[in-house]
Amino acid sequence: MSQSSSHPTFKSLGCAECRNHEVLGFDFTMAFQPIFNVRTRTAFAYEALVRGVNGESAAHILGLVNDSNRYRFDQACRVKAIEESARLGILDISDCLLSINFLPNAVYRAETCIRATLEAARQSDFPSNRLMFEVTEGERVDDPDHLKSIFLEYERQGFTTAIDDFGSGYSGLNLLALFQPQVLKIDMALTRDIDQDPVKRAIVEGIILVASRLDIIVIAEGVETREESATLLAMGIELMQGYLYARPEIGRLAVGCFD
Repeated sequence: MSQSSSHPTFKSLGCAECRNHEVLGFDFTMAFQPIFNVRTRTAFAYEALVRGVNGESAAHILGLVNDSNRYRFDQACRVKAIEESARLGILDISDCLLSINFLPNAVYRAETCIRATLEAARQSDFPSNRLMFEVTEGERVDDPDHLKSIFLEYERQGFTTAIDDFGSGYSGLNLLALFQPQVLKIDMALTRDIDQDPVKRAIVEGIILVASRLDIIVIAEGVETREESATLLAMGIELMQGYLYARPEIGRLAVGCFD
């Protein structure tokens, strides 16, 4: 995609336009799944996950995204996540972050594309230092240097940056060598049955070591069993996300199950 300002959709969308789903061509909502510190049993963040208004899956909604609406969709997701999580009371949870996935190929120029996000945050009294932006390692990145520039601008704005699904996608360690985010989220393929798999444990131990050397926070995704959780905790990972603790929910911030 061209990054030129002559692109028909390259402009700063106001919050009102981001809320106009007739312009987008379809409507959607957000489900929220918590990321817990399982040692302190407190919420570190809630990840905003796109859903259809009738509960349709993220895959269904993402299937409606194309080159003509990708930029508007990316902007609308940010505004929806901020407004809905604020309405549900995320700011009442001490130091809890809101994690938003973004599409790097939809961001033409980070300092311009972030304006609607900042406007929505201001309108909801949402501190910018409580926003975390995730890019999935599985997302095809046409221009790695462009992604690096996005991350640098986001950190300049005070946002937390994260690589999601680490260990699953196109770039792996190459992406980490290019840019060091503040957070790495280990893909569920590596956490699944890790208590029974010495190879997965060795790989995750390597990721933990690299992250420690680079001063990066590690989150384990897709934790579904107490055995997985106990193994990850023994390895030094305290931040976890998965069905063992809470599923994504629409219209509610789950408090988690630790029994």
